[in-house]
Formats: sequence, structure tokens, C-alpha cells
Amino acid sequence: MADLTFLDGVPDHTRAGTPDELPDAEALDAYSRVVTSVAERLGPSVANLRVARRVRGTRTLEGGGSAVAVTPDGFMLTSAHVVHRSTRGSVASFADGRECAVEVVGTDAFSDLAVLRSDAERLDPAELGDAETLRVGQLVVALGNPHGFGGSVTAGVVSALGRSLPTRSGSTVRFVENVIQTDAALNPGNSGGALADGLGRVVGINTAVAGIGLGLAVPINAATRKIIAALMTEGRYRRAYLGVAGGVRPLPPRVARRLVRESAVEVVELVEDGPAARAGLRVEDLVVAVGGTPVTSVDDLQRLMTAELIDVPVAVDVVRDGEPLALSVVPTELPA
Repeated sequence: MADLTFLDGVPDHTRAGTPDELPDAEALDAYSRVVTSVAERLGPSVANLRVARRVRGTRTLEGGGSAVAVTPDGFMLTSAHVVHRSTRGSVASFADGRECAVEVVGTDAFSDLAVLRSDAERLDPAELGDAETLRVGQLVVALGNPHGFGGSVTAGVVSALGRSLPTRSGSTVRFVENVIQTDAALNPGNSGGALADGLGRVVGINTAVAGIGLGLAVPINAATRKIIAALMTEGRYRRAYLGVAGGVRPLPPRVARRLVRESAVEVVELVEDGPAARAGLRVEDLVVAVGGTPVTSVDDLQRLMTAELIDVPVAVDVVRDGEPLALSVVPTELPA
């Protein structure tokens, strides 16, 4: 239940002019004003993306999606899977009728984000928000190109936060953290479009339809802003790589008391001749810290694998047969 502010002993929500007293028509109109204002503000920044792909020799097929302009000089944001295997000839179409050629600047399959560059001048950039401020139940608005209908707008609420989305590049699987779940209608073609808060700030990039009334968006937060910046400047986002597959496992009670935590990451598989295997890690080892930072989940381990650790010795603390063991591992770069 929402907190109520009391003035002179009277609940504030009983006073005239408050939302509880609004007639249904007025309340609906207030909701409509928010959605329409977001659509008007963000509509010029969201493009219909037609992606050219070459298959079987000379035949070219087109896929569809959406993209969001993020700088006036042509940078645009979309989903990596939308532009996967794209070729020259991809086109972005804006609400004002402008069409412009676009090229892929960089993609990151593990976050499902990609940066494009268009040849258009004076784009109307969207304002990026912060998904960390979202709350379950908050109004969000999705803009994109579902089923080829450019400029489509749907609205709903944040139905869950903190979801994980599995992504893959080759045989490597990672998880996008803190994915936004919404009941705003998302359909094929919405991928790469904007998920915005009530002020028209982009808080997510629509990425997947996980079921009826259940859509997912990659959050715009401090972590993904770093990825976007790297894609703009370097065309890729670098990550360190240990060569382990793991899962969360409870620590033995004696170890848990000593470390003041309850779980660690158990090594369930090692890549042959990978960094971890070369350093002496074994299957069933429990990884409790990397570089002095506690590790209690696979997400923790992934979060620590930043570019700064590539080719740099790092201390990996494990528990083996109930006893602590310190190893030194030199992570390599995770292949894209």
C-alpha cells in the first residue's frame, strides 16, 4: 500500500483535486496525456530499420526491426540480433519521412546491443535514462516497428525487475543482468526500439518477446552505458575470460561462518587449456573471490570479468575439500 500523508489528521488522498477523486474519464485522460507526451517527444528519435542480409550467394533478404537515435550526428542504438549478419543496404526510416543509409559500427552479442551510424544530419536524439530508478508497477511506453507498422506505441507497466536473459556468441553463453520485464505489448519488429519512462527517457532497448503479455528489454544503466560507449569508439566491448562454467552452491557451514557469506560459484566444467585450467583450478572447486572481491553468484563472476583483467595476473580464492586455496589466474580476452 502506498504511504499516505496526513494533514490536520485527515488523509491527504481525501482532499479535493487528488487522483482518488478524479472521475474515471479524467483519470484516463491523465494516463493518456503521459503516453501521448512520451510518443510525441520520442517518436522523432525512433526509426524503422530495414536490414539487408545476403544468403546463398547473391540473394538478399530484408529483416525488420527498430533503432533509436542517441546523438545528433547519426549514432543509433538497436539490438545486436537485429543486425546480425547484415550487409550494405540497410536503411532507417523516421516518422518525418526521412530515409537514411546506416552501417553497423559495433555489436555486442552478450548484451544484445549494437551501435549504428547513419548518414543523416541533425537527428533528434533520445535522452537516455537510468533503469536503476525503475520500480515494479511503474508506467513505461514502448515505441518501435511491430509487424512493419512504423511509429507504433504501446504502454504498460514494469511487471518485474532483475530478470536474466541468456545470450550466446558461438558456444559461449552469458547472461544479461537486470533485464526489464514489461507487459507493454511487444511484437516482432519491436526489437531495437525504445522502452521509455513517463518522462520520455529511454530506460531500455526492447529485445525479446518471452510470452503473451511478457516482453523483455535490455536496461540502460551504468554497465550498458559503458558497453555503448565502447561500441561507439572501438566497435567492440572487451571482456576477460577464465574458461569455466559454474553454478551457485552453498558453502559448507564452517566456511560460510568464516567468510560471512552463504554461497559461492562451483566450477562444474573447465575449458581445456583455458586460463583457469592452466592455473590449477579443478572441477568442484568453489570460487569465493576474484581479485579480493567476494563472489556469491555467476553474475558476480561475470561482472568482474572486465577488460582491465585481460592478460593480468589476478588472485582467485577457492575452497577445495573444505580448505581455502589461493591461485593466480591470467585471464585472456573472451572471443567475440
